[in-house]
Amino acid sequence: MKYLFAAAMLASAVVGFSEAASAAQGCGPGWYRGAYGGCRPMRGAVVVRPAPVVVAPPVVVVPRARVCPYGFRWYAGRCRPF
Repeated sequence: MKYLFAAAMLASAVVGFSEAASAAQGCGPGWYRGAYGGCRPMRGAVVVRPAPVVVAPPVVVVPRARVCPYGFRWYAGRCRPF
């Protein structure tokens, strides 16, 4: 019985994959279904030009000095007393 079940599962998988492979949607090679269900021809190759390279001047980031009042020190992200 388990061999019969395995054979049925294999057959259903083959049928399922054969339907999924039909990318033409019934219109044939080189055609596709349009918005209203009609067959439309696929366009030619799409050519994408690379974007121009923009070189910006370097940016220098200088950390700001932390100044705490007398009797405090910088600890854990804020000024804290000794």
